[in-house]
Amino acid sequence: MTNILVTGGAGYIGSHACKVLRDAGYVPVTYDNLSTGWADAVRFGPFEQGDLTDRARLDEVFRTYRPAAVMHFAALSLVGESMENPGKYWHNNTYGSLCLIEAAVAAGCLDFVFSSTCATYGEHDNVLLDEDCPQHPINAYGASKRAIEDILANFGESHGLNTVIFRYFNVAGADPDGEVGEFHRPETHLIPLMLDAIDGKRPALTVFGTDYDTPDGTCIRDYVHVMDLVDAHVLGLRWLEAGKGSRVFNLGTGHGFSVREVIEKSRAVTNRAVPITEGDRRPGDCTKLVSGSVRAGEDLGWRPHRSTLETMISDAWRWHQTGHYDR
Repeated sequence: MTNILVTGGAGYIGSHACKVLRDAGYVPVTYDNLSTGWADAVRFGPFEQGDLTDRARLDEVFRTYRPAAVMHFAALSLVGESMENPGKYWHNNTYGSLCLIEAAVAAGCLDFVFSSTCATYGEHDNVLLDEDCPQHPINAYGASKRAIEDILANFGESHGLNTVIFRYFNVAGADPDGEVGEFHRPETHLIPLMLDAIDGKRPALTVFGTDYDTPDGTCIRDYVHVMDLVDAHVLGLRWLEAGKGSRVFNLGTGHGFSVREVIEKSRAVTNRAVPITEGDRRPGDCTKLVSGSVRAGEDLGWRPHRSTLETMISDAWRWHQTGHYDR
């Protein structure tokens, strides 16, 4: 059995990745400080609690498990917070990742799958974003991720570190078996916020901006199912195992849905009304963000089979009604 170190394995995406890794025959070893993750989400392999900035703890975990590769999800990811407190993001995301990368190289673990983001591209409004689009991040979250990409490239040149980087768009849905799901405190994502409103856990969903240049006036985003997303990470791991070298991939569906389309589909899936209020546009919100993900299909054979709006909302709704974590 091959051990894979999964940082952030107690979080939303990381926990789903651990399940898919387990099912693919690997042993996912979760490394998480539980600042935003949940111990109850660690169900598919060993758990080691620790912080990315704790080099001694990282070295201990590498010695104990001798992982063949790292799958790195651990990060702070609230854009608004990153604009208010950029130092927190540079310290946790960038410096923490540097500690992890140095520990991996010192342990001879030279295959590295990195969870990046479309936020590294910055403002390219209404443009189909592919991997060659210029990267000009406009907040500390995107900038910290872009810096990690640069560090990985440097370590590839100097130490032979092989890296697959995934830049992805809006992640949604949940494990269809209901073992893990999306549960944030605070919650900032559209679909779980909307399901909270449907379920009476918040007064209403706020629609930020209704005057965009789109068919219904609300902004458009590309959504990918979390299970499709983590399937891509396993394909990226196998790409590295096959010795194919470092590569960057976008992960999205190539088309988007407006906020109002998401609301209407949620009404149909749940058979309940969605209480909404309308607010002003938020600073930095683009009209349309859609991914060009041809490369992932061509090189990895990746297909986002579950990334229909109905499936993403249905799986999220099932988890929303039954799933919760206690630290």
